[in-house]
Amino acid sequence: MMRRLLAINALLLAATAGTAASAADHVAVRPVAMAVMPAHGDDQPSTPLTLDEVLRSSARAAPDIVAALARVRQAEGRALSAEGAFDTVFSVDARSRLAGYYDGSEVTGKAERPLTGNGGYLYGQYRNSRGDFPIYEDKAYTNQLGEVKIGALYALLRDRMIDARRSTAQLAGNDIDIARFETRATAIGVQARAIEAYQKWVESGLKLQAYQALYDIAVERGNGIRRQVQLGAKPEILLTENEANMVKREALVAQARQEFRAAANKLSLYYRDAAGLPVLVDADRLPPSAAAFDGMNVDPFFEIEERPDFGILLEEIEQASVKLALAENDLRPRLDLKGEIAKDIGPAGAGGYSRSPLEVVFGVSLTVPLQNRKARGKLTESRAKLDELSVKQRYLAEKIRAEVAGIGIEVDTARELADATRRQVALADRLAEAERRRFALGSSDFFLVNSREEAATDAAVKLIEARARIAAARAQLAAATADESALKLDAR
Repeated sequence: MMRRLLAINALLLAATAGTAASAADHVAVRPVAMAVMPAHGDDQPSTPLTLDEVLRSSARAAPDIVAALARVRQAEGRALSAEGAFDTVFSVDARSRLAGYYDGSEVTGKAERPLTGNGGYLYGQYRNSRGDFPIYEDKAYTNQLGEVKIGALYALLRDRMIDARRSTAQLAGNDIDIARFETRATAIGVQARAIEAYQKWVESGLKLQAYQALYDIAVERGNGIRRQVQLGAKPEILLTENEANMVKREALVAQARQEFRAAANKLSLYYRDAAGLPVLVDADRLPPSAAAFDGMNVDPFFEIEERPDFGILLEEIEQASVKLALAENDLRPRLDLKGEIAKDIGPAGAGGYSRSPLEVVFGVSLTVPLQNRKARGKLTESRAKLDELSVKQRYLAEKIRAEVAGIGIEVDTARELADATRRQVALADRLAEAERRRFALGSSDFFLVNSREEAATDAAVKLIEARARIAAARAQLAAATADESALKLDAR
């Protein structure tokens, strides 16, 4: 028991040899003697909990991600509604004179379908009439089997390249892409927090083990001192002094245990069961080594366009371009070309034979806006919006590059700190071991040997914190580069 603390420190040193971020690092520590009941069920596996397991659970069932996916479906619903502007519309109009000199009746059925590549439309119509109509309604007459008509309207200037219907559909499509980018951003944020929660759980658990080992050394030393006091080899005051030291170390264990339980509680927000309910992880699932910090491989290659916030900005620029094109369209004169072909079928009706031949009609319609201040205002607004988004795009690219570079600096600094702490642990271990030998030989006092042991434990705890800092920096790098593979979002 007296050498347990040194064994932990030695293994921590071995875990950080070479590079502090090596996935092959291994720190053997004994399980924490503490029972934490799971929040849902007792059927947790007995294997150590891995970061991969937490991330896959979070990606599948985290409420923020599920809610973000629901927002994507909402955007898809709005896009479907916008596509409704191009639906084929069928209408029927019927009228009949019930009293008066004329007894004419007429029924008209018409189907109209907007063009998806032009502001015009196609239509087909069937009309049939019976009885007499006044001369000012002469066009109501048809042959006995009715009249069939097909026609089209084609926009030549305004609404030719874009119109309100197509722009609404395009904007709705952009909204879907924005919702998907927002979902990616939400998922990346959730996974980053899940990594932080897992690493804090591992860090606090390993620190608890270190403080528990330090406390156990005091307990074992107290047993030895008690035997020596009983034999008269040591003064009884040493028992009181050791008990005071045990109380101090017990307080460290209690505080570390509280942090460990709090970390497990926070981790349950991301580690969930098949039903999506939080799971409070059993303490015996704590990984046995600090190698658990190295469960993430970040892709060194990074494109700014992979960032969801950059993708959202690009979609907003595209939306602003659509609105600008629509404003420019509204400033143009309207020039429409219309054509139709009509044919009455069957024997001549009450209107006479003149309705039997095939009719082909073409025409144009011109409308010129004279002021159109609404369109000019929209045009000015859209151009200003594009200027604003262009500036934001440049700044965001600069900000992302600076952020990624800063995290890279943080990773390098954390590794340097881990190397320095590793050397500190080696020195503290040597001093503690030497002081323990001197105490056994009666050449050292109780206060000094305890100080050396506590200094060794402090160094071991700092090394755990340094390794956790490396892992946290690498997790930040994965989030900043939108590395979905490292965050386990590529298999959702």
